[in-house]
Amino acid sequence: MERLAYSINDTAKALSLGRTSIYAMIADGRLEAFKLGRRTLIKAESIRRIVEGKA
Repeated sequence: MERLAYSINDTAKALSLGRTSIYAMIADGRLEAFKLGRRTLIKAESIRRIVEGKA
C-alpha cells in the first residue's frame, strides 16, 4: 500500500532539503501538512506536486 503521508524528516530526505526549508514551505502553503497527535505529517500528494513543479 502506498503511503499517504510522510514525516518532516522523510519529506526533507525525499526533497533533498533541510527541516527548516520544509517548515518554510508549509508556512508558505506550498506543502500541505496536518497534525496527528504531536507529529506533523505532510500529504504525499503535496510532495508530488512539488516534484512535478505544479506548486
